Amino acid sequence: MTTEDYLALDFKDSMDLFPQNRREFLKRLGGGIFIFVTLGELAIGQEAGRQRGGRQGGPADFNAFLRIGEDGRVTGFTGKIEMGQGPITSLAQMLAEELDTPLDTVEIVMGDTERCPWDMGTFGSMTTRSFGPALLAAAAEAKTVLMELAAEALQVPQEWLVAKDGVVFDGRNKDQRRTYGELAKGQKIERHLQGKPTLKDVAKFTVVGKPVLRRDGHDKITGKAQYAGDLREPGMLYAKLLRPPAHGAKLKSVDTALAKAIAGVQVIQDGDMVAVLHEFPDVAEKALEKIKSEFDLPEPTVDDKTIFDHLLKADPQGRAVSEGGDLAEGRKLATKTIEQTYLNSYVAHAAMETHSALAKVEADKATIWASTQNPFGAQGEIAGAIGLPAQKVRVITPFVGGGFGGKTRNTQAVEAARLSKAVGKPVQVVWSRAEEFFYDTFRPAAIVKISSGIDDTGKMVFWDYDVLYAGERGAAQFYAIPNHRTSARPSGRQGAGGGHPFATGAWRAPGNNTNTFARESQIDIMAAAAGMDPVEFRLKNLSDSRMIRVLKAAAERFGWTPAKAPSKRGYGVACGMDAGTWVAAIAETEVDAKKGTVQVKRVVCAQDMGLVINPEGAQIQVEGCVTMGMGYALTEEVHFKDGKVLDNNFDTYELPRFSWVPKIETVLIDAKDSPPQGGGEPAIILMGAVIANAIYDRTGARLLQLPMTPERIQAALQKA
Repeated sequence: MTTEDYLALDFKDSMDLFPQNRREFLKRLGGGIFIFVTLGELAIGQEAGRQRGGRQGGPADFNAFLRIGEDGRVTGFTGKIEMGQGPITSLAQMLAEELDTPLDTVEIVMGDTERCPWDMGTFGSMTTRSFGPALLAAAAEAKTVLMELAAEALQVPQEWLVAKDGVVFDGRNKDQRRTYGELAKGQKIERHLQGKPTLKDVAKFTVVGKPVLRRDGHDKITGKAQYAGDLREPGMLYAKLLRPPAHGAKLKSVDTALAKAIAGVQVIQDGDMVAVLHEFPDVAEKALEKIKSEFDLPEPTVDDKTIFDHLLKADPQGRAVSEGGDLAEGRKLATKTIEQTYLNSYVAHAAMETHSALAKVEADKATIWASTQNPFGAQGEIAGAIGLPAQKVRVITPFVGGGFGGKTRNTQAVEAARLSKAVGKPVQVVWSRAEEFFYDTFRPAAIVKISSGIDDTGKMVFWDYDVLYAGERGAAQFYAIPNHRTSARPSGRQGAGGGHPFATGAWRAPGNNTNTFARESQIDIMAAAAGMDPVEFRLKNLSDSRMIRVLKAAAERFGWTPAKAPSKRGYGVACGMDAGTWVAAIAETEVDAKKGTVQVKRVVCAQDMGLVINPEGAQIQVEGCVTMGMGYALTEEVHFKDGKVLDNNFDTYELPRFSWVPKIETVLIDAKDSPPQGGGEPAIILMGAVIANAIYDRTGARLLQLPMTPERIQAALQKA
């Protein structure tokens, strides 16, 4: 697909307008009803984004808007992006519900800095819970406008009017009616929402809460969906860049003569960037192989075997996340004390789509199609790199083939833009899998130290928790422990003076996977020390009603019968909280003691995520979390030495396979009276702990490091 084809599909009402700013765009868009919303939380995010180098100077007036066109169709505009999590469907459901219009008349436009309001980025399972209310508010205001217009057109009081299926009619005489398109026709109405709107009663919902198939599913299954690497532009060149052999390596010398001798190849050297470009990607690849280069390599430092000792020596200062009671008093009350250290290795995002971008830089403007989770952040980065004002840089985000936090950096988009400016032609940069592994921001290796105690009744009396490098998300415990302290030390930065040997960053539910693995493993050890069933032990030490509810729901669906671990059944349990969602899981496993391998046979996951917008989408998210979570739990680990990442592809970096996938059962708690919460990450935080606890229940072997590879399982079995 060419970029012109893409714009024809996605820019129906304003092809070739390319206005200087969004206000100008709206003036040219045509008639209809426009509703703009500014919400406090989003406005704060906007200012933070400008400070980080996002869109400078605006827009300060709104964070969300929708349009009802003269054809009656509704369009919601959002700076969020679609990377497989499903908001292109769920946001449409929310608009259709509040506007009382058919779902198939609602369109969601996403991730285009020219068409959409500023947004801080897509991460943290915040699209539905943070951005959804803005669209609902806009829809409620739009409906008010429609009712006002209908009352005037039909010459009846508003209280007589009923809205349904995109039509407003007189409740006493249904022949007296106007469609939304008729009400919008010939008018241009702009409203800025003032105050909190009155939203529809949940009891009257007919669209929200009903399972809906993903709108993008058919195109993605059939290959019709377009990603940044699929787009083409006339005269486009493919770029391949010279990469260092190790993190910290510095380019010493480079000889590009043989590459330049290949017909049609252009070589660009701009500071530390050396690239070859050609109209065919394979020719560019061959030309890159002809470049002779020398690098100054960094001094040998750490590898994946010595990293934890290295991190402990750096020993960053921490701060209390939560505390209460008196730890010293709690220790006196304890009849049994457990002290344990938990580790997790670096993990790659390993998204199906590598970082990709197509850039078209002209004299006074630039358009970049980029695989990114934060198009407005990319806009600021690119503008700074090529010397254009941010408002002259348009970033369009097509479908993104997975991000998980890894596509918040936009290096490939900046590379494509710099090269396009240098050659005066469109340039596409698509990272190879090896480049993806090298430049990925890994989930940080981390260490958790816990000291905890119980009394002779099985009540937890103290909890002393210290997490290094993972961060505090999910660290604060939710059990009813009278004497407790939780401290977190910084996740650490890349640098020779200590910390990580390469860049680290957010990885689906950042920090919470590590913290939940440590906490729920420790809880299981305490249950065994108390001689109690692990579910009953948790219930005995919980006072949070919503956590109790999800745990009981998971146990009921699983058919749990109490038994002290290790029961030899291979059952594990874990609880957690993430993105405003309470979650509990129970797993059944088999362990091959000779091979050290684990087969997860069944997982039951219960979630209380408030009002569920799309149960079908929520179930898919749970299934994705369970499947992806088995990777970091069992096999995913970045191997490295002296700055060199040793994993270049999936032959050494093993992802979950279809044969691994267990029977997955999802229980979505009915909580319609609570606001909708995040569903893209909660279930994944449990997988390390629930599998580790199930292995212990089957074998009596306790695993303390992620991933639980065959070698580590065999070592734990020998120790047990």
